[in-house]
Amino acid sequence: MAVVTDRGKRLAGADRREQVLKIAAEEFAEHGLHGVSAEVIAREASITHAYVFRLFGTKKKLFLEVIRRAFAEMADGLAVSAGPASGLEALAAMGQRYDTSLKDRTLLLLQLQAFAACGDDDVRDAVRESFGELWRTVSEATGLDPVQIKTFMAFGMLLNTNAALATSEVDAEWATQATTRIRAGLFTHLTTEANQ
Repeated sequence: MAVVTDRGKRLAGADRREQVLKIAAEEFAEHGLHGVSAEVIAREASITHAYVFRLFGTKKKLFLEVIRRAFAEMADGLAVSAGPASGLEALAAMGQRYDTSLKDRTLLLLQLQAFAACGDDDVRDAVRESFGELWRTVSEATGLDPVQIKTFMAFGMLLNTNAALATSEVDAEWATQATTRIRAGLFTHLTTEANQ
């Protein structure tokens, strides 16, 4: 089924679906699950909110799909960046990939909005699954100790927070410290054995 937009451009169902997902990602990243209505997303896509529901069922299902895609995009990017490397070499490549992800504020804010919406059981289940897949991606690609993975993931969450706060634009000592780059050598002593 093709839909005609206000500008007269026709989009096939799959293209329309992708357009709505992109618009929804931007809106949910800025406003969260409860801060934006399906009507706003529909208006941005030049369709009716009934058509949004026809495509996704409910606003929450749309949110869940957007969130799953955001985490999957991050996991896929990290896996590709690691390539055939393993250990700290793979972790360093993943860290560089994460640094480039900082330019995609929407992707990082979606993760934060996902965590914020975990008071809802369905959202929490989807975020657990997605976060677990992200963790497995790092663990399997690197083969590193769980404490090293945990530290890497914790730094990633700090980078997400920095993106939300636009910390790079803040002229203060704490902001400079919070945005300091991490070198892979930091992770060599972080092992389960050393941290019991």
